[in-house]
Amino acid sequence: MKFISFSIDSEPCYGTTTGSTITNLTNKVLGAKTLKELISREGISEAKKYASKNPGNINYSEIEFLPLIPDPGKIICVGLNYHEHVVETNRTIEENPVIFHRFPDSQTAHLQSIQRPQASTHLDYEGELAVIMGDAGSHVKEKDALKHIVGFSCYNDGSVRDWQQHTRQFGMGKNFQKTGSFGPHMVLAEDIPDYKALSLETRLNGRIMQSAKLSQLIFDIPLLISYVSKALPWRAGDVLVTGTPGGVGAKRKPPVFMRQGDKVEIEISDIGILSNQINDEIIQH
Repeated sequence: MKFISFSIDSEPCYGTTTGSTITNLTNKVLGAKTLKELISREGISEAKKYASKNPGNINYSEIEFLPLIPDPGKIICVGLNYHEHVVETNRTIEENPVIFHRFPDSQTAHLQSIQRPQASTHLDYEGELAVIMGDAGSHVKEKDALKHIVGFSCYNDGSVRDWQQHTRQFGMGKNFQKTGSFGPHMVLAEDIPDYKALSLETRLNGRIMQSAKLSQLIFDIPLLISYVSKALPWRAGDVLVTGTPGGVGAKRKPPVFMRQGDKVEIEISDIGILSNQINDEIIQH
């Protein structure tokens, strides 16, 4: 059973899906209006029970996807977390993880457009595994970290490379509107017995650009959860984006940046495929 966020008739909703149809859970389990709220009320088990008794009757043709967690309190991203990516960027492995942040406004959803900004033509892809957290709080021990994960999803941590290089801080290049895609759904942690066995692939117009195993992470997920929790408490629906493999467009010769009409897909085994088309930003006057 997978969880999704979507809109129907312009109303934001969330629910579960087992394949071709969706069960709308909005306001039906513990009064939760959003997936984030359901997680905060520890309602996943109740939601599964409700959905099993109330098979879905909404077709995918009736909905528009929303970012899996449209309103996360924080999106914590990790840079330089695969050896090949460290090498291609001419960096060295640091003693501590490279951490930066995204804002919710920078997100878009499965089958929605990733927006190439007017300010740059250097829009790059970054396929990554996203971790959706429960209310773990502060100072989480590494040995306890995995039990605080609610589920996993796909993330395209789209980067505007020239703006990313304006300063030593990554922030501006990582937070252009609608450049980070999140979805299509959440697979529960209990349904992924070993996340290290997962594989990740990024395709641009059908061409494989990135390919890696999650076992190749330099800083493993329990360490990342513990490390961040020493500064900020993990709250329900917070998102950890775990890093991208080698093969990014900016480091290819010649560089490959995403353009109007391109199709980019992030596929993670046992989770799904996150798919987006690239469209140029239209400035409203």
